[in-house]
Amino acid sequence: MTAFKPRHRRALALPAGMALATALAFLPGTTASAAGSAPASAADGPVLSYVVNVGPGHGVAHRVRKAIAEAGGSVVIAYDRIGVIVVHSANPGFAEAVRTVRGVESAGATRNAPLPAQSTTDVGTPKVLGAEEAAEAGVRAADGQDPLEPLQWDLPAIKADKAHERTLGSRKVTVAVIDTGVDDTHPDIAPNFDREASANCVSGRPDTTDGSWRPSASESPHGTHVAGEIAAAKNGVGVTGVAPGVRVAGIKVGNPDGYFYTEAVVCGFVWAAEHHVDVTNNSYYTDPWYFNCTTDPDQKALVDAVTRASRYAERKGTVNVAAAGNERYDLASHSITDPVSPNDGTPSERVIDPHACYDIPTQLPGVVTVSATGAKGLKSSFSNYGLGVIDIAAPGGDSTAYQAPRAPATSGLVLGPLPGGKWGYMAGTSMATPHVAGVAALIKSTHPHASAALVKALLYAEADATPCTDPYDIDGDGKVDAVCEGTRNHNGFYGWGTADALAAVTR
Repeated sequence: MTAFKPRHRRALALPAGMALATALAFLPGTTASAAGSAPASAADGPVLSYVVNVGPGHGVAHRVRKAIAEAGGSVVIAYDRIGVIVVHSANPGFAEAVRTVRGVESAGATRNAPLPAQSTTDVGTPKVLGAEEAAEAGVRAADGQDPLEPLQWDLPAIKADKAHERTLGSRKVTVAVIDTGVDDTHPDIAPNFDREASANCVSGRPDTTDGSWRPSASESPHGTHVAGEIAAAKNGVGVTGVAPGVRVAGIKVGNPDGYFYTEAVVCGFVWAAEHHVDVTNNSYYTDPWYFNCTTDPDQKALVDAVTRASRYAERKGTVNVAAAGNERYDLASHSITDPVSPNDGTPSERVIDPHACYDIPTQLPGVVTVSATGAKGLKSSFSNYGLGVIDIAAPGGDSTAYQAPRAPATSGLVLGPLPGGKWGYMAGTSMATPHVAGVAALIKSTHPHASAALVKALLYAEADATPCTDPYDIDGDGKVDAVCEGTRNHNGFYGWGTADALAAVTR
C-alpha cells in the first residue's frame, strides 16, 4: 500500500475496513545550527543533517574533525565505537567535500527537508475503543483475564494466553520500543516501564530529561500502542501484552512530520545497546528513502550508519526485530517500483532492485524481519513478503471483511493502549512486530544467558510452520493477489512460521 507523505511507516488504521496509512511522529525540542566559523560560501543552503562514517575507534581523527569544520559542518555527536558522526551543515556541497578526506568511508545527507522540520499533519488515526464495547468485553472476561482480553484475538493466535499460564516473563528482560514515543503514564504500561533505558533520540543525541520519551497530546499514539502489545501489564486493567511480566522502554526517534531520520535511528540502536536492552522493536523505515541504493553515495552512507548501529546492538546482546512494511511488495523480487522517495522532498517514481537497494532496518543483516497475519492466520492483505527476506510472521490485523475474528472479538485489527489512558485498534506490520518482540522477550526470560543469536535461533525453531497460502486471493475476486514461494517450513509469506509464545516458555 502506498500512502502520501507525511505518514507513519508501518502502522495502518482500518476503521472503515480498508487500510489507511497514518502520519505520526515527532520534532526535536531544539534546533542545532551549522558551525559558526563556516565560510560564507559554505553556508548558502538550508541547514541539513548528515552522517559521516569513519573507522571505529576512541575519537574522531583531528584531520576529519578539521575537514568537517572547513566544509561548514558542526558535529552534533560522534558515536566513536561504531564510527558514525552526526553533523549539521548549511553547505550544499558538504557531503561531497568530506568524502574526499582520508579516513572518511562514506558520508551523506539524512534528509531533504531543512532543520527544523515543518508541520504536523496526520492522515489517519486509530479507531478508539468505545465505552459500550469495552463494557461488554469486561462482562465476557474469564477469571484471570484482563477486562479487554476477550477482544484480543491475537493472543491465542500465537498461544500467548497459554504461555501466561506458565509465566508472564522476567522483570530482568527489557524490550525497547524505538518509535514515536511511549506514554509511560498509561495504566497498562506504567507498571512495567523502564525509565533508565528510555530516551529521546530525535536530534541524534540522546535526551534523558524526564518524560522526553513521551508523545504530546497532539503527537503519535503509535509507540504507545506497540509498547502495550509487548508488555501491557496483567493487572486487571485494559489489555494484556504478549510478555506482560517483562519491562518496556521508550526510545523516541520520530519527529512530528512522521519521519524517522538516520541520526535518530542510529542514536536509538546505540542507546539500546549501551543500556543492556534485550530486544528492540522497530516498526518503521528510515527516511527519506523507502529503499536506500548503495550505488548512491548519500543513500549508501545511511545504510552504512544504521548497519553499524544495529550490528553494534546485536554484538551487545540485543535482538533487533523489524516490520516488513505495508505496501504488498515482494521484497525477494528484482524489480520494485518506489513512487514515494524521497518522501521529504519531491518524490519521483523509480524502479529499484531490493537486492541492492535496502529498506532499513528491515533488510539489514541480523535483523528479524516480520510479516503480518490476520485473524484467520493468512498473510495480511497489505503485508510485504518475500522468500529469504521474511523471517517470521505474527498477528498484525487486517480488514474484518477479509479476515474476521471469532466472537467475542469484533474487529480484525489489533487492540492496544493509546496515550491518555485510552485503548484502540490499529493494524499493520507495525502491530505484528511487537508480537515477535514479545515472544523473543519470553525466550530470553526462559533462557536468561542466551546470546542474541541463540534467541533468534530459538525464535525460528519454535515457530509454528505455516504453509504457503496458494492461491492467495484475499479479497475473493478470483484474482491472485500475491504469490508465495517456498516450502511449508520456510516460505516468502510466513518465513520460518508463525511466532509461538507457548513454545517460547516450554522448550
